[in-house]
Amino acid sequence: MKRNVEIVVISDVHLGSYGCQANFLLDYLKGIKPEVLILNGDFFDIWQFKKSYFPIEHAQIIQKLIKFAAHGCKIYYLTGNHDDALRRYADFNTGMFHLRNQLELQLDGKRYWFFHGDVFDSSIHFSPSIAKLGAASYDWLIWLNRSINLVREKMGLKPSSFSKKIKSNIKNAVKFVNDFEQKAINLAAQKGFDYVVCGHIHDPKIQEFETPHGRITYLNSGDWVESLTALEYNNGKWRLHKHEDFDYNIVSPRLKVSDSSVMNILELSSTLKNKNMTDPSFNKNGV
Repeated sequence: MKRNVEIVVISDVHLGSYGCQANFLLDYLKGIKPEVLILNGDFFDIWQFKKSYFPIEHAQIIQKLIKFAAHGCKIYYLTGNHDDALRRYADFNTGMFHLRNQLELQLDGKRYWFFHGDVFDSSIHFSPSIAKLGAASYDWLIWLNRSINLVREKMGLKPSSFSKKIKSNIKNAVKFVNDFEQKAINLAAQKGFDYVVCGHIHDPKIQEFETPHGRITYLNSGDWVESLTALEYNNGKWRLHKHEDFDYNIVSPRLKVSDSSVMNILELSSTLKNKNMTDPSFNKNGV
């Protein structure tokens, strides 16, 4: 039985990368019926995209989104740093699909500001090559982590996350997350928003803050690489949904994608990656 959800926010799926947990995301999407779906950046990982690696499960996620739109779900695709090649096409609309760099909504009398958040990451703007090298290293770390966890599982041990341990134990990583959140909160409060919703740092959270400009609620949708989280809005309330291992079911064999459909997706992603379309700054509708 599918759950009706007014708004769902997911981010940092990283389709096309080794880190993407496509099976878990597809299982989650099969269990919901959203009215509005906000993809808050890094849905595709154009930085890491390789034509030789785009599993069928990744294509099935795209097919699922198409089905959502066909059944009346409004989809907002907000660009992030890993899919920044799409930024110059912001304001593109077709049917129920809308491409944006950022999104402002009013819900129950409250002002919301949705954007990915990489605008606060100085490493991306001043050292893009280092940022991309770091992203590639993170992708391989996730792949190695999963391989080791398979061995740990056979030994009866619980899985362990290398990247989360690194983030929690390195002062600079902790400071980066705290600085990121504070910058997003302060800027949103200055602009008169009641809520600010980000992605980027792979750290799911819902928390209220007091600022000199008033109270504001900060939300982060996490990611579908490790956290497996989404934000859900129903009846005026937000909740953070975490997709646990025991939620996972085998992907329905009825969700089939033809080889030609997969190739079309691969060709589109390859074109975006190879063309020099990257715009390092947000456009007039950006942050």
